Amino acid sequence: MPIQIAVEGAAAPVAAEPGDTILDALIMAGVPFPYSCQAGNCGTCKCELVDGDIFELEHSEHALAAEERARNIILACRTQAWGDTRIRRLETEELVIHPSRVMRCRVVALDDLTHDIKAVRLVIESGGPFMFSAGQYAQVEFGAGMSKHYSMANTPAEPELEFQIRRMPGGRTSTHVGTQLKVGELVKVSGPLGSSYLRDHHAGPVLLIAGGSGFAPMQSILGTLLARNYPEPATLYFGVRSERDLYREPLLKDLAASHPNFSYHVVLSEQIGGRGRRYGLVHEALAQDLTDPAGSKAYLAGPPVMVEAATAVLEARGLAHRDIHADAFYNQP
Repeated sequence: MPIQIAVEGAAAPVAAEPGDTILDALIMAGVPFPYSCQAGNCGTCKCELVDGDIFELEHSEHALAAEERARNIILACRTQAWGDTRIRRLETEELVIHPSRVMRCRVVALDDLTHDIKAVRLVIESGGPFMFSAGQYAQVEFGAGMSKHYSMANTPAEPELEFQIRRMPGGRTSTHVGTQLKVGELVKVSGPLGSSYLRDHHAGPVLLIAGGSGFAPMQSILGTLLARNYPEPATLYFGVRSERDLYREPLLKDLAASHPNFSYHVVLSEQIGGRGRRYGLVHEALAQDLTDPAGSKAYLAGPPVMVEAATAVLEARGLAHRDIHADAFYNQP
């Protein structure tokens, strides 16, 4: 017997079959709702359960913390509805939903940023225009069976797309990009995706924490923020293994020179004393420096273990979970 799933603020409930996930039912009914991984890893589809008969499937603790679950926060993609259910969107005043696009793009430039990270620049040939918020990502398909999520490193105002792709051991897609992709080839880009994007209405300090190629969305956020002559402090913590893993520092130096409110810290985890850099884990450097983050927004991207550790530091210093926007880079084949 069909059941109904209602989203507060939506025109009408949608019909579903018992056992359908809330997200699947909303997508099938064409209800605009934020989502991304659909696997319980990213947290994009978090919402508040108002009432209903549900069953929650396995999910990552990073995507949904125990403290959130105690407040009836659930993941729409990992919650089955077994009776009439009502939910409420989170952060409705900040929710930004851009038109979803599937675009044909062409590779116009390939640049080696490090020994294992390549910048891929694309022009959109059809399917645009592509509107997104700084910090979001897209599904990028280089050929049959070679599709993966990558963050846009360009700002929304730039016409070309840039993705910073790290070659992963055993990764078919990233190995293809690192060794075989050529200028002139066609690429399919679908998106935008992700909820760890720049909050345009925020007017306080900004903290950016990146690990490795997690710098890509930070580049987009920084470029967008500083182009507005943002007056509040903006601080970047960039964690890499060693000097050879560091990239785009000339850009960071230029931004720091032209924007006195911007500063950055490079933290090396496997090289002591590299050019006088700080040594250790990036969340440890954050913990040493951070005293009172009141009024700040934090944006994080990189390996899940780094994102989780830095999130713990921010929360321990008193930053509310709603002010922390994280994109953990879970490995994909």
